[in-house]
Formats: sequence, structure tokens, C-alpha cells
Amino acid sequence: MEIHASYDQHIEVHKYYAGTIFGVVVLALALEAVLPVYFRSAAILELPLLITIYFGLSRRNPSSGLLLGMAIGLAQDSLGHTPFGMYGIAKTAVGFVASSFGSRIDVDHPISRFLLTFVFFHLHNAVLVLTDRILLGQHEPYLEMRLIIASLVNSVVAVVLYPLLDRLRKT
Repeated sequence: MEIHASYDQHIEVHKYYAGTIFGVVVLALALEAVLPVYFRSAAILELPLLITIYFGLSRRNPSSGLLLGMAIGLAQDSLGHTPFGMYGIAKTAVGFVASSFGSRIDVDHPISRFLLTFVFFHLHNAVLVLTDRILLGQHEPYLEMRLIIASLVNSVVAVVLYPLLDRLRKT
């Protein structure tokens, strides 16, 4: 007697209305540029990164996560004061890895969202530091107290923001 146990876990790929992702990205980039002008402490937020992580985890397609991360990163580069391509490289890596994780595990629980955002925030920073050191020959410190505080703050913001973005899904 042969028994086959099928543990084929189906993880839903979320769909969004036309223009939703574009609108959310534009809003995140605008808030990233405007909020620190009025609230100095808002400079710690990395909204484009949170959007990259969210859509990477929910779309669950490494190719689209990679392309979305690249587009968001390059748009952020064009608006900021960093050398062009720095955020593009970092967010491309994060978008790809987030989409790869999203396709393998269910990431809709607040604790998993907090932990994944914390890890991806540090991955993003590690790619930025490596790019600074290798391509630009600058010595950027990797681990500082400001980075740990920023990763915790962004992870808490993600736990609040992601359920709001969940409401934009097609049903």
C-alpha cells in the first residue's frame, strides 16, 4: 500500500488595480522628499524601501521584485544627493530577495513582516556600504546605533503600513 502525502502549499500572489503600485511609489517618494523638511526626525524613515519590500513580498515574483526595486531605487537616486545608482543597486537586491522569500513562505503575519523588514533594512544598508566601499572607495561604517534605531522604527512603521496597503489589493 502506497501513501502519498501532498504538502503542496499554495501561496497566493496578490493582484492590484491598475496604477496602484505606481501611485503608491510616487506618494512614497514624495513623502520621502517632503517629510524631513518639516519634521527632522522623519529622515529616519525609508518609505521607498518599505514599498519595495511590501510589493516584493506580496507579488512573489523575483523578476518583478527586481525590476520594481530597480525603478524605485533609481527614482530615489534621481531625487536625492547620493551618487546615481546607489539606491538602485541596493533596492534591486532587496526587491529580488523579498520576492524570493515571498514566493516560499506566507508573509502576512505582523511578526514575520516586522522581522523581514528588519532583515531587509540591514541587507539594504549592507549593499549600500559595500557599493560605497568597492565602487567609490569610501569607507562607510556599517553598524551604528542610528542604523539599529532606524531599522527598528522602519520595521514598526511597516507593521502599521502594510495592512493599509493590503486594502489596495484586488479581491
